[in-house]
Amino acid sequence: MSKILIRGAKVLGGEPQDVLIDGESVEAVGTGLSAEGATVVEAEGKILLPGLVDLHTHLREPGREDSETVLTGTKAAAVGGFTAVHAMANTFPVADTAGVVEQVWRLGKESGYCDVQPVGAVTVGLEGKKLAELGAMHDSAAGVKVFSDDGKCVDDAVIMRRALEYVKAFDGVVAQHAQEPRLTEGAQMNEGVVSSELGLGGWPAVAEESIIARDVLLAAHVGSRVHICHLSTAGSVEIVRWAKSKGWNVTAEVTPHHLLLTDELVRTYNPVYKVNPPLRTEADVMALREALADGTIDCVATDHAPHPHEDKDCEWAAAAMGMVGLETALSVVQQTMVDSGLLDWAGVADRMSFRPAAIGRLEGHGRPVSAGEPANLTLVDPAYRGAVDPSGFASRSRNTPYEGRELPGRVTHTWLRGRATVVDGNLA
Repeated sequence: MSKILIRGAKVLGGEPQDVLIDGESVEAVGTGLSAEGATVVEAEGKILLPGLVDLHTHLREPGREDSETVLTGTKAAAVGGFTAVHAMANTFPVADTAGVVEQVWRLGKESGYCDVQPVGAVTVGLEGKKLAELGAMHDSAAGVKVFSDDGKCVDDAVIMRRALEYVKAFDGVVAQHAQEPRLTEGAQMNEGVVSSELGLGGWPAVAEESIIARDVLLAAHVGSRVHICHLSTAGSVEIVRWAKSKGWNVTAEVTPHHLLLTDELVRTYNPVYKVNPPLRTEADVMALREALADGTIDCVATDHAPHPHEDKDCEWAAAAMGMVGLETALSVVQQTMVDSGLLDWAGVADRMSFRPAAIGRLEGHGRPVSAGEPANLTLVDPAYRGAVDPSGFASRSRNTPYEGRELPGRVTHTWLRGRATVVDGNLA
């Protein structure tokens, strides 16, 4: 592998520096660096970040390769600046055994575009009745440390307690999809003014908040780690803030779409805006931004949820929930958090690389941009402005809520252990 000299990049948004990559590692960081025979990347005005890490990605393989595959999903991840993703368990078959998580892990190795860390199911078949093979998945080649029934809530308090007790033995974490099922039967969107006016079934904030309140108490009781998936309400923020003030081992994520979009968009009846948890109110959006800025919310996770055309191009009630997000995540974070002055680029590195890697206990990712560290890096042009065109996505699916919307910033290069996966905005 030849040497690569990144010249004049603003490392984590700081003063311009040169970064020399040799093989799989960063050899040097400084000014005026040179290396004979190195490939030079001119990076004036660009931001160099550690490779992004997504705690919440749906790659759909095995079983729904019509939506996404590990290969197409990791290509989308690389284009978005990610060097590692956590693949959720709601596949067909469900990733509830060592065999299935190892299959996903090996597919990730073969793809070569980013590292794939499988997430194991908490319960067999995501049915919420019996614990899955948590220990076997952890001891497998995939080394699973994050467990989630995402898409469904572990609503049985005894099962949730047992899961928290079990994963504590190997420093694992249970990532909860907080949704009290009885409070959301028939729900189509956020419960509020808009749902009342449209006559659509409401998904109340308390359905999320009541589960989060229960689970932070259970985590404290057990002395284990709980992670809250796609937190979406101002009330949820307050519960997590309170739990953290107690010193409890609670972490939380927010999606890019919950940082930008509101339930007012549902007035279009365009199913591209149908997602779980639903788009909330402007007040919720502002509370989420502030919580991400002050660290109450630990990280941004995409909840990349690809669907084939026919599952979204239909009437609202019949449409699948979810939206793709890997290729637009960093742009949305730049618009909502950086351009608004709430976070600097070092803060983005923290929320989109350092912290998610730490929560997932993912080695080799979320590391400083310094000599001796793995060369998992992302180069961003923050001055770029362009309309989102899903026809050019690397993802197999096109269900983005941002089609035609102008977003700032573009990933120009991504390196996975020193090997370019994206060059000049295109897959290598």
